[in-house]
Amino acid sequence: MIMKKIMRNKWRLCLTISFQLSVIISFSQVNKAPAYPLVVHDPYFSIWSFTDKLNESTTKHWTGKDHSLMGVLSVDGEFFKFLGEPERELKTILPDGELQSYNCKFAETKPLGDWTSVDYDDTKWQTGKGMFGTKDIEPQSVWSSREIWIRRTFDFQQTNINELLLKIKYDDNVEIYLNGDKIFNAGCCSANKEILLSKAIEQKLRKGKNVLAMYCENTGGQAYIDAGLYDRLPAQWVDQAIQKKVEITATHTRYEFECGPISLSVDFLSPLLMNDLDLYSLPISYVTFNVISTDGRTHYVKLFFDASADISKNKNSQTEMVSFFKKDGILYQMSGTKDQQILKRKGDDVRIDWGYSYMALQDQGEIKLPQPRPMANGPVPPGPMPGEKRFSDQFNLVIDLSTVKSVPVHRTILLAYDDLYSIQYFGQNLQAWWKKNFSSTEEMIKKSFDEFKSIEERCENFDKQLYSDAMNAGGKTYADLCVLAYRQSLAAHKLVRGSNNEILFPQKENFSNGSIWTVDVTYPSAPLTLIYNPALLKGMVEPLMYYSESGKWTKPFPAHDLGTYPLANGQTYPEDMPVEEAGNMIILTAAICRAENKFDFAKKHWDVLSKWVEFLVNAGFDPANQLCTDDFAGHLARNVNLSMKAIVGIAAYAQMAKGLGKRGEAGKYHNIATDYAARWIQMADDGDHFSLTFDKKGTWSQKYNLVWDKLLGLDLFPQSVYDKEIKYYLTKQNAFGLPLDSRRTYTKNDWIIWTATMANDPKDFEALIKPVYKFATETPTKVPLSDWHETTDGKQVGFQARSVVGGYFIKMLENKWKK
Repeated sequence: MIMKKIMRNKWRLCLTISFQLSVIISFSQVNKAPAYPLVVHDPYFSIWSFTDKLNESTTKHWTGKDHSLMGVLSVDGEFFKFLGEPERELKTILPDGELQSYNCKFAETKPLGDWTSVDYDDTKWQTGKGMFGTKDIEPQSVWSSREIWIRRTFDFQQTNINELLLKIKYDDNVEIYLNGDKIFNAGCCSANKEILLSKAIEQKLRKGKNVLAMYCENTGGQAYIDAGLYDRLPAQWVDQAIQKKVEITATHTRYEFECGPISLSVDFLSPLLMNDLDLYSLPISYVTFNVISTDGRTHYVKLFFDASADISKNKNSQTEMVSFFKKDGILYQMSGTKDQQILKRKGDDVRIDWGYSYMALQDQGEIKLPQPRPMANGPVPPGPMPGEKRFSDQFNLVIDLSTVKSVPVHRTILLAYDDLYSIQYFGQNLQAWWKKNFSSTEEMIKKSFDEFKSIEERCENFDKQLYSDAMNAGGKTYADLCVLAYRQSLAAHKLVRGSNNEILFPQKENFSNGSIWTVDVTYPSAPLTLIYNPALLKGMVEPLMYYSESGKWTKPFPAHDLGTYPLANGQTYPEDMPVEEAGNMIILTAAICRAENKFDFAKKHWDVLSKWVEFLVNAGFDPANQLCTDDFAGHLARNVNLSMKAIVGIAAYAQMAKGLGKRGEAGKYHNIATDYAARWIQMADDGDHFSLTFDKKGTWSQKYNLVWDKLLGLDLFPQSVYDKEIKYYLTKQNAFGLPLDSRRTYTKNDWIIWTATMANDPKDFEALIKPVYKFATETPTKVPLSDWHETTDGKQVGFQARSVVGGYFIKMLENKWKK
């Protein structure tokens, strides 16, 4: 006990010194990310910049599809692009299935010989049409086997290529070959990418007959494969504004630019404040522009801005309707698909194609919009003005800021999305939470403009407090990681109003399989909501309890999920995770009780919790061959970390029983957990560490589930277990982090931060999280933060934009609960 007090005092001293040394630093210096959140709210309304400079690429949906925002500043007739990139024209070499279906040869048993070569004889292969996929994604050809081999022969006569581009959509493991040479490969899970190929690969194209060969393996659930080749033509020339700075806080992403003699700042604000659900649920982001002269002279300035109608489409080929109108002093652009198939599309790599996107701004007399009339197939451009003709087909909004000198001039645009209905919940279509307070989207937008200054101030204060709290918990490196995780984690969720006015907070399992309300995604993401609003975590957990309590799910352990986003009508994942989900649900319930300092939630669901804990007692200590949350690593029997989850889950149940005055149950299950923990220590012992499985010595794994023994104060495992594991982990780190286990060098970075939180020494905590920060700021994979990456080179293995990075906040949660 004395040693624990000394270590706690050492931790506080180190943090105090660190904090005092940083007082001269801005509360946030986060200026590098794998991708930059701009307009982020939910799995559908989510726009990012995938490059370090805002004007070097088209802004995109988190899936990688273009959701274009464009901005140009005119200064005395000279034009400076500061936001986005015009869509580059693609000249078709070999179309992908989204552009048009195509004939090809395919096999579902492994072919003999070099099936990727141009001269391979595929006459005995089957003939089909691309894209191939499982039935649920409505492919041109249904693919139901585990593996598929595809050959597409094509004639090529082109002599000059500007940039060779591979468009590819896949789920799961994939290999792509051009004329016998591998040009791309990736592991689990799904992705939709445009990949610029090297000049060396370009040289592999030959005049005449060529072949693009594809292999894909479905490791479970939904699957698809499609690819095509294109020549990306040169971009339209325009001067680039010089980006001087970017800064990310919890709710803001800010940029500063030099546009000749004018300084321009652009601030993207998404007011995701969880302590105010009425505000949090508003599907609005503010984009604020500030301009000022830097040379003391007067300059004539115009702002060109556009939000693409693609924001409301799943595919570019869909027909949209765009209209312009004015109401209550606010100018609007509204766009949506013509067909409006509400809640008719589900899946992972999909975007919304129902509801309406809005661009709005207060009318101050200097704004030029197209004439207010509806149209199909794209917006009506503003009439050309001197020096502006080359932009006239790209921008729907022109703001004449007139003369600008030494007094800053600012304007704010609001971007919003009304999805009409957000999810289907056991057959009932439900709306977003915000709709209970407003009769129309226009009313919601007007109030958002009216309250902009107070909302902005509240977000500023929240950002400072979050950063300060994160600093106090784990230091600056840790605080920066929390800032990077905050909006991403929340934007994988949708706040929905249940039929009884209850809070529903489903997440989408982004780029892993598109499931909704996945238990083992809720589990890692939980620390964020436990800190700021446990009611949101209830909105993740309780629907799974209802699924069992209602009799819709009859197995003795919880379901894996409730469906495929946005349809929550029952589990669609093809395999259960029995011990994983039972342990998760009990631990999450205990964590909610701890956060609320009462046991009402456990009491409400005691019967189903009791059923699940009995399953853990009988099947959890020495788990049979099964999947856990790290399902990409495959099945594993006698999983030591999974066993630890079961033990902690049993003890957490005992803790809740004690809190409810159920002394008999509390004693019974506490004794079981204590006995299991002692046996675990003996059976898992592997000298200087604990093994991956009970039966395979010379192996190891991160025991991240142990962290809840510490946070819930269960005291099942002695400090020596923590210390031995942490000491061993520090010998196994690579440049970009601690591998998940001894089988591979990849990792899950949310688990690393859980593992680091087990450390008793702040130096060890810092040593474990620094490589995660290195990954977040140096990864060559420019996508929204991936939680599954390679520790040797920092490349993404799979997953992106997932809610699980809410798990980064576990150190803050520990610090809060200590108080």
